[in-house]
Amino acid sequence: MSATLQRILGAPVDRIEGREKVAGEARYAYEYDAENVAYAIGVGSTIAKGEVRDVAVDEALELPGVLAVLWHGNAPKLGDLEDAELALFQSSRVAYRNQWIAAVVADSYAAAQEAERALRVEYSVDAHSVVLREDDPGLYTPPKVNPDFPTDTEEGDVDGALGSAPVSVDRTYRTPAFHNNPLEMHATLAVWDADGGLTLYDSNQGVMPVRQTAAKAFGLEQRQVRVISPHVGGGFGSKGTPRPNVILAAMAAQVVGRPAKVAVTRQQMFAVTGYRTPTIQRLGLGAERDGTLVAIAHDVVEQTSTMAEFAEQTAVVTRMMYAAPNRRTTHRLARLDVPTPSWMRAPGECPGMYALESSIDELARELGMDPIELRVRNEPEVDPESGNRFSTRNLVACLREGAERFGWKAEPRRDGRFLVGTGVAASTYPARRRPAEALARVEVDGSFVVQLAAADIGTGARTALTQIAADALDVPLDRVRVDLGDSALPPAPLAGGSMGLASWGSAVVKACRELRASGEREVRVDTAPDLEGHEREPVARHGFGAQFVEVRVDGGTGEVRVPRALGMFACGRIVNAKTARSQFLGGMTMGISMALLEESRMDERFGDYLNHDFASYHVAVNADVPHIDIGWIDEVDPHVNPMGAKGIGEIGIVGTAAAVANAVFDATGVRVRDLPITPDKLVERLS
Repeated sequence: MSATLQRILGAPVDRIEGREKVAGEARYAYEYDAENVAYAIGVGSTIAKGEVRDVAVDEALELPGVLAVLWHGNAPKLGDLEDAELALFQSSRVAYRNQWIAAVVADSYAAAQEAERALRVEYSVDAHSVVLREDDPGLYTPPKVNPDFPTDTEEGDVDGALGSAPVSVDRTYRTPAFHNNPLEMHATLAVWDADGGLTLYDSNQGVMPVRQTAAKAFGLEQRQVRVISPHVGGGFGSKGTPRPNVILAAMAAQVVGRPAKVAVTRQQMFAVTGYRTPTIQRLGLGAERDGTLVAIAHDVVEQTSTMAEFAEQTAVVTRMMYAAPNRRTTHRLARLDVPTPSWMRAPGECPGMYALESSIDELARELGMDPIELRVRNEPEVDPESGNRFSTRNLVACLREGAERFGWKAEPRRDGRFLVGTGVAASTYPARRRPAEALARVEVDGSFVVQLAAADIGTGARTALTQIAADALDVPLDRVRVDLGDSALPPAPLAGGSMGLASWGSAVVKACRELRASGEREVRVDTAPDLEGHEREPVARHGFGAQFVEVRVDGGTGEVRVPRALGMFACGRIVNAKTARSQFLGGMTMGISMALLEESRMDERFGDYLNHDFASYHVAVNADVPHIDIGWIDEVDPHVNPMGAKGIGEIGIVGTAAAVANAVFDATGVRVRDLPITPDKLVERLS
């Protein structure tokens, strides 16, 4: 290992773009300037199911500054799109309340708002169904679950083993819909040029999917579309694929013949930019009296829309987590008159591990066994699903070292009016990698430029890639510049699935090493051939972790507070200690928020979410998470990528909600199985 490697990789380097952001110089999508820009606003349906029969546009068009009103009666025809959510104004059909069924375009945002209020829409209304139920008569088995896992799996005699097990638990857990709420809402500026090319300044987690979708929608070659997105104010999965704002901005600009901006409002974020499906999960665990698991059954019911199918892989994580000879996982979907669910931080693993890790805790209580010891006793030697060895699996180390650092003591106590308890849960997330290209160039002054179409959505990817490049080039950080967030650069996958840095970093390492070895001024590489060999290795690649939580529950009101929490992780080499800690901490904060606060509440009468703003959709703030300690096991995994690093953006949320729920039970003796754990679910059950 070189001195440069020891100094740069893993160092707590400040964000390269930190000053730009603090000074307000970093431009986000809506902040880009364009001459003679117009403003478009999507108009949401006021019914949950039916058809738009007519849109009265005359009153709106007569208002000063109004340029156009778009609806299915006059909108340009789009190319075939796989995602029906993006086929704006191509049909009279209304599939959910607040679906964009029209748009107004004006020369100012205020004028567009006034025109929106002036529109009159005539509907034909059908009866709607919007609430997920385990006995929904329309439940069906999807062909696969996200992204391409088998829907169901079964090995052994699961029901027989559960029925004959000396100790067993059979519980149902429920999670509500959760909505991604990044600080920067979705926004797009669309500019058409004289040659028919399209430039999109857009807030996204990957410029390449936006370019591909826009080209298909408007009948363009991909080379005719450029997507620019150097700074993004968060995404949490909601910006992983293009949303209707992209299509509306481009369509509006095309119709009025001038650049057009679209900004999704906070309220619209609860309709048109995705969310995490609610789940109903039945967990069955059977064990010997020494804690050895003999059977695991994880059956999931969740929802999708009538427009498109999205099947979250909620039970997939159960397939590889613990050893048991008899295992079953299933997924069933209900098609409802709601927006299409989509990715939200750790899709599948997050809600799935809430149920699994809560169930493990319940089994430990039945056995009278420490929950850490129960997990250790069921640690698999190989991946239970594939039979392959793990590239690295340091879950036990996370549990043991985390317990020592946290001061683990699963014994409740009373402190005045407060009931105090502790909880633990394990976490995991796949270590993925996708093909990427990168260009490395030496400049005349001896500095280096590395370019690829990666995305920094606020995670610090730009900084970490600079560290990776500097290490591979064996030069100081200040001699390297990394350009990203532009589809004109070498193509790279999106920031999602905790695979961004692993994919991009592999291309950066390859480009920089080849530049050094070749003596050329510029080198461009593609990791696709390397990945083919990498994927053939029969090993299971996952990161692991353990979360520990202490709660204080007010015995009179049922209010739950988390005074301290700890996350201990094993995710390969940590590239930047400062930004990594921020990612782990942010994920755990989101998990605490999931456990205690977040819930999108559906009004069955109107088919809409009632709490579609931050006044009533509550998320954790500083006062809710006073102290979170973060640690990690030093490990380098040579089987995942040249850096030996695993993705860390999502594992922090996985397991945290279960740790909170387990701690609440430890403190109160009350098991809440339907999130969030709000005071009303506790107060009447506290003695």
